[in-house]
Amino acid sequence: MEKRKTFPEQKQELPGNEYKMNPEPEIIRENYAGSGKLFGKTAFITGGDSGIGRSVAVHFAREGANIAIVYFKEDKDARDTKEMVEKEGQQCLIISGDLKDEKFCKSAIKKCITTFKTINILVNNAAMHVPQNDLEKITATQLHKTFETNIYPFFYITKAALPYLNEGDAIINTSSVTAFRGSEHLADYASTKGAIVSFTRSLSSMLSKRKIRVNGVAPGPIWTPLIVASFDKISEFGKDNPMGRAGQPSEVAPAYVFLACEDSSYITGQFIHVNGGELVGG
Repeated sequence: MEKRKTFPEQKQELPGNEYKMNPEPEIIRENYAGSGKLFGKTAFITGGDSGIGRSVAVHFAREGANIAIVYFKEDKDARDTKEMVEKEGQQCLIISGDLKDEKFCKSAIKKCITTFKTINILVNNAAMHVPQNDLEKITATQLHKTFETNIYPFFYITKAALPYLNEGDAIINTSSVTAFRGSEHLADYASTKGAIVSFTRSLSSMLSKRKIRVNGVAPGPIWTPLIVASFDKISEFGKDNPMGRAGQPSEVAPAYVFLACEDSSYITGQFIHVNGGELVGG
C-alpha cells in the first residue's frame, strides 16, 4: 500500500501572512493518466489558485479541459496554477477579485465566456474559516464574512453561469465533512457547508429538466494552505479519522473528475465523501 506523507508540528509564517507548507501538498499523482474524459470542455473553478481547487484544475487539464480560475489576492499561487495547467497542454485564464461582490462574479463569468466561448463545468469551491472554540467568540463581523464568502458566491456565480450551461453540463459544489457531523471549533463554517448541501440538492431538482447535473464533494481533513494558516497542532491534523491521517488534494480531485464527466451521467443531487473513512449520513 502506498505510504502517504506525514505532517510536521510547526508552521512557518512568511511575510505577507503566507505560509510555507512542509511537505508540499501532492497536487496530482505522477501515475495519474488522463484519458480525455473532459476533452474540449471548459471548467470554471472558484478558489482554484491552491489546495483542492488547484488540484481539480490540474486534473481537469490532464483530462483535456481548458480552465478558468478565480482567486482573491494570491497572485503567485494563481500564476503557479496557471503554469501547471499549461504544462498539461491546456489554456488557463486567471481572474482576481472578491467573490463576495455579485458584480465581480458576473464579470468573471463574462471573462471566461469571452476567452473560451463556453462553460461546461462549474466548480464552486472557494471558502474561508476562522476556528473558534466558543460560540461567544464568533463576532458578527466573522459570521457575516464567513457566510458572505462561503455560500453567497455559490448563488452569484451559478446565477451568472446558468445562461451558458447546456444539457450534459455539470455543477460541482464543495461542502465538507463538517456539514454532516458538525464541528465544535468551526460552527459558522460548518453551518455554511450545511447550506451548500441544501443548495446543491435544491439546485439539482431545479435543473434536472434542463439535464444539467448538480453534485458535490464533501472532503474530510485535506492538507491545504487553508489548514496550515488556520490551525496550530498541524501534526495532529487528520489523525482522528479511521485512516489516521490527512488526505492529499490528489486524493480528492478525482472525485471531481468523475462528477464532471459522462461516467456520472445518472447521478445528480449527491455528495461524494472523501474523508478518510469517517462514516456520515447523506
